[in-house]
Amino acid sequence: MAITNFTSLDFEDIKDTIKRYIRSDSKFTDYDYEGSTLSLIIDMLAYNTYISAYNANMLSNEVFLDGATLRENVVSLARNIGYVPRPRKASVAEVYFNVDTAEFPVLPRSLTLKKGIVAVNSEQFTNKNLTFCIPEDITSIVKDDQAEFDIKVYEGALVQQRFEVSEFDVNQRFILDNVGIDYTTLRVSVYGDAFTDDKVVYDLATSIREIDGDSKVYFLQEIPDERYELIFGDNIFGKKLENGNIVEVSYIVSNGEDGNGADLFRFVGNIVDNNNNVIDRDISIIQTTNSASGGLDIESVKSIKNYAGRIYASQNRAVTTNDYEAIVRKIYPEVESINAFGGEELSPPKFGRVFITIKPQSGNYISNSLKDSIKRELRKYSVAGIVPEILDTKYLFVECDTSVYYNSNLVSSANTVRQKVIRTLNNFADSDEMNMYGSRFKYTKFTSLIDKSDESITSNITEIRIRRDLRAVLNRRAEYEICFGNQFKILNQKGYNIKSSGFRVSGISKQVYLSDIPAADGETGEVVLITVQDIPPNVGNSQYIVDSPSASIVRRRVGTIDYIKGEIKLNAINIVSTEVEQNSIIQISASPNSNDVIGLHDLFLQFDVNYSSVNTIIDNISSGADPTGSRYISTPSYSDRNVIRLVENTLS
Repeated sequence: MAITNFTSLDFEDIKDTIKRYIRSDSKFTDYDYEGSTLSLIIDMLAYNTYISAYNANMLSNEVFLDGATLRENVVSLARNIGYVPRPRKASVAEVYFNVDTAEFPVLPRSLTLKKGIVAVNSEQFTNKNLTFCIPEDITSIVKDDQAEFDIKVYEGALVQQRFEVSEFDVNQRFILDNVGIDYTTLRVSVYGDAFTDDKVVYDLATSIREIDGDSKVYFLQEIPDERYELIFGDNIFGKKLENGNIVEVSYIVSNGEDGNGADLFRFVGNIVDNNNNVIDRDISIIQTTNSASGGLDIESVKSIKNYAGRIYASQNRAVTTNDYEAIVRKIYPEVESINAFGGEELSPPKFGRVFITIKPQSGNYISNSLKDSIKRELRKYSVAGIVPEILDTKYLFVECDTSVYYNSNLVSSANTVRQKVIRTLNNFADSDEMNMYGSRFKYTKFTSLIDKSDESITSNITEIRIRRDLRAVLNRRAEYEICFGNQFKILNQKGYNIKSSGFRVSGISKQVYLSDIPAADGETGEVVLITVQDIPPNVGNSQYIVDSPSASIVRRRVGTIDYIKGEIKLNAINIVSTEVEQNSIIQISASPNSNDVIGLHDLFLQFDVNYSSVNTIIDNISSGADPTGSRYISTPSYSDRNVIRLVENTLS
């Protein structure tokens, strides 16, 4: 009998294949397979084949980084190419307190805050008992009877472990016992033996460059159960440990993201003076300079699979834009999204420069000091002649006005439909479809999600807007350039295609708004300032219409607009105040020429639910109230007749 090739892993198909194989023997040609004991044997063979094929398939997947699903396998494969996953990061708060020594019997020269726990969070913040500590002692000199501590505290508990090196244990491993370690807080010291106080501090090595046999370094790798192992040198790459050495390790075990936001603290630390006397009096309350932030959970399997190969491909040198993205993540792990692009892609081009935009995990921007630190580290990897520049994050917001048609026979009320659609919009705003550089808003996918919000929904008509927020420099003449990275749609040849929130400028008493007048070519135009009739207070986008007859142009040639490039340039203008007072913002919006919106270059794409609107309409045809459709309510695709932005949140 010929060997049978199995082409399907389905149980029934395997059974049929076995039967065909047996029938190829003339003795079993007319055998009744369904009504005989042989049927049970065939079932067992098929089941065994099915399980074996499944296990073989899973096993083959787990030996490749792209196909592996178990974390320990993904980490092991990433380790083979030199990638160490990001640890669980402790959130960090900046706090200040002082000790008044004026009433001390003996005036100390200095006070030392001992490493370990320093503060606990206030109960008002969370029902979790969070502690904040420091990994090393901090000493403050007493000056004018005051010892000041302006410090960073890390959420979590400080843990210490000791290992004794034994040359008789050939399989000795230095494994850290705890889960949730922030290995950036690791402090490793090596003592000659158990009876000496002299120690040598070892540093974490991230590569073998510039390391020789005398380097006091250790290597780190993640092992199963999200724990870590220390590996020391062999006198070729790093100094080898000797028999009897004592390895002392301290680290912080953190709760990751749970510590973010803490800003009320109570002091519970340990302070001693220069004579090692405990200080427990005249300690001020803790003042919070910066709330706890930066806490992260351990790097996910998806992220490891995405970036391990990129780090390896960069080979510790920054040449391509992918190299820069991978290396910046290595330097600054708290990156939520990053994009790098060459200056030659700009108009006009800027050769010899690479531009990097970073969206941090917490907050919207990174500080100037952090930018400088990242650029300094990048110099170790950059090719000569290439200058990296780090740009502030620029947000491109997508908003929608959606009219949802629903069958009233399948739902209790219109509000139920509306709330489910709003929930869908919120879920979409938090999804991976948005919230990253280079992402794309996919219109058809978005509208299909709205349709799936509830079984009663029959269709929707959804209008899309894009918005940028201009941060104005008040009481000073300044020029502005606002890039949307998407072509504008000209809805009205007479103008009013771009809309803005209100602001006041020098020389005009009333509140003004930005608008436009297209040129004859339909590609460029003129930016103008307009005023409108007084608007009643507390109106929302869906409640009030400010149309073109109520608008008046008060200043021409304020700037230019390029509808093709999606760029607005404002000439020097003195802005006195803005309607959106927070951060002196002027909101500017337009309709995109394509409903598929992309986040180009340094634009971080986000969906803004607060400035979107949801309108529900009964589908009289589907509900049976109007089978002929004579009373059907149609909704135009472009229905916004406002010539300005009304800044009150629509869905608040």
